[in-house]
Amino acid sequence: MRLSVKDIEKSFAAKHVLKGVNFEAESGRALGLLGRNGAGKTTIIRIIMGVFPPDAGEISIDGMKVTQSGRTFGYLPEERGLYPKQIILNQIIYIGMLRGMNRHDAKQSALRWLGRVGMTEYADKKLNTLSKGNQQKIQLAATLVNDPDIIILDEPFSGLDPVNAQMLKDIVGELIDSGRIVLFSSHQMGYVEQFCDSIAMLNQGKIVLSGNLKEIKRGYDRSRVLVCADVPDIKERLSQLNLRDIAESVESEESGEAVIKLKDAADRDKLLRRLIDSGMNLDKYEILEPTLEEIFVEKAGEE
Repeated sequence: MRLSVKDIEKSFAAKHVLKGVNFEAESGRALGLLGRNGAGKTTIIRIIMGVFPPDAGEISIDGMKVTQSGRTFGYLPEERGLYPKQIILNQIIYIGMLRGMNRHDAKQSALRWLGRVGMTEYADKKLNTLSKGNQQKIQLAATLVNDPDIIILDEPFSGLDPVNAQMLKDIVGELIDSGRIVLFSSHQMGYVEQFCDSIAMLNQGKIVLSGNLKEIKRGYDRSRVLVCADVPDIKERLSQLNLRDIAESVESEESGEAVIKLKDAADRDKLLRRLIDSGMNLDKYEILEPTLEEIFVEKAGEE
C-alpha cells in the first residue's frame, strides 16, 4: 500500500498555505511529517483525510483516489477531539459507528483497545474525570477502534509519563509491523528518529527536505569522530599519537571523551587502526551524525 501526495496546492483567501507539496508513504513504515507551527502540516493532514479538497494536485492510494480505495483512516489530533462530559465507552462506540462499524463490532473493538491501553476500569467514566495522560490514551483507543489502514498521529506523546510513553511506543511499533501506513507528526524529534524510516519536512508550505532519514544523515559531514576510552586525560593521550597528518582538531570536555575532526572523512579507518595499535582500550568509536533536531533547525528554522 502506497499513499502518494502529489503537487498539492491550497490557499485560504489571500494566504497561500501549501505550495506544490509532494511526498509518499508506504505500508509497514512510518513517515515523519515535520514542520514548525504554521508550516502547513495540519492542512495537508486534513486534505489527505478528505476534510476539504486541495486547490490543485491529488492524493492517491495505490494509484486510486482515496474515496475509491476502500482504505480507512485513524486520526489522533494534537488537540483533544472527544467530548469531555460524555461516557468514554459510548464515545468510542459512536466513533467506530461513524467510521462504518456496526454497534456490536464497535463495542467489542472499543473494549479491546481500552484493555490494550490499560483503561478498562474507566469505560463508564466521563472523559473530564481523567488526567491529561489518561485522556490521551482514551483518544488513542478511539483513533484505532476501526482498525484503520492509515494512521495519522499528531503529537501522540503529549501528556504521557515515561511508562505510558513506552506503552505507546510498543503500540506504534506493532502498527508499523502489521503493515499499516503511519504518519507521525511531532516536535519531539527523538521519537521521530525512533519510529520513522523517512521524513517530509515542511517550511512555509513547501517541502524543504524529504526521503530516507538514514540516507539524509549520510549526506552530511562524516569527518567528526567521537572517541571514548578509560583514560584520565584522553586529549593528552591522543596528542602523544601524533595525529596531525589526519586530524584537523581534537576537542575534549570530559576526561575520557574526545571529538576528533578529520581532515578527510576517508581517514576514519586509519584513525581507528592507530588508536588500536596504540593499545588504547576504547569504550566507543562513533561517527558523529547530526541529530534530526539539528537538521530541523537548519532546514526549517528560518522564518
